[in-house]
Amino acid sequence: MSPLLRSLDRVLAGRILILDGAMGTMVQQHKLDEASVRGTRFRDHTHLLKNNIDLLVLTRPDLISSIHDAYLEAGADIIETNTFGSTSIAQSDFGLEAIVYELNVEAARLARQAADAWTARTPARPRHVAGSIGPTNRTLSISPDVSNPAFRATTFAEVRKAYREQVRGLMDGGVDLLLLETVFDTLNAKAAIAGIHDEFEARGVEVPLMISATIADRSGRTLSGQTLDAFYVSIQHARPFSVGLNCAFGARQMRPYMAELSRLAGEYVSCYPNAGLPNAFGEYDELPE
Repeated sequence: MSPLLRSLDRVLAGRILILDGAMGTMVQQHKLDEASVRGTRFRDHTHLLKNNIDLLVLTRPDLISSIHDAYLEAGADIIETNTFGSTSIAQSDFGLEAIVYELNVEAARLARQAADAWTARTPARPRHVAGSIGPTNRTLSISPDVSNPAFRATTFAEVRKAYREQVRGLMDGGVDLLLLETVFDTLNAKAAIAGIHDEFEARGVEVPLMISATIADRSGRTLSGQTLDAFYVSIQHARPFSVGLNCAFGARQMRPYMAELSRLAGEYVSCYPNAGLPNAFGEYDELPE
């Protein structure tokens, strides 16, 4: 067992570890325009970039660092890198596939600096960095073409390769853990797991892997149709450090599914809900408290 895992086990024996919160909503508070996101380097880029918040690790690293610091000051033990969409598949929407490795390295470096600074302030409470690995904007299990159920927008091999590239950057940037999150299609997750283990094998080094799924509706299934127990069985071979749920539901609605996952899993479990489903007025009733 690695020193990191021994340290995490010791802490988790006594208390719950706190993960940071959403990056997107924190960025949105700053109301950045297109020019602010582009910066000087991407001023003449051919695609619109305003919605590509992952790019801010290069164009506004000061902003991303301030968000990491805010979460650490609020008590986070683990902060996520700003890399939810930093795969070549997701970045192809912005024409930025060529800088994916750089995005992940720089995002990991920024989070690493912030975590190390807070660990130095509070040595008895070390802070850790989790490399955020989002689900991409394509699905392997469902056709995007209703008239052709057999069609797929990408392949397992392409998704596997894209995730490996992301993980290479995250590990070179110095993350402690990897967080495969917001899993809505287990086949995508399995491609990610394969890519992650490709990189582990090439390096001869592994870091703990956290896996977090999203329940799509009250039936308790993922978007690709799996029940929670089927999802767990499908990813158990990856030997994750933790399994959990995030997004979609608020804490109250997520609770019974967390109880079910806790019953199934032999690993640690994680939970980070959002503010729930919107009410009839498009607003959210579930407050932080």
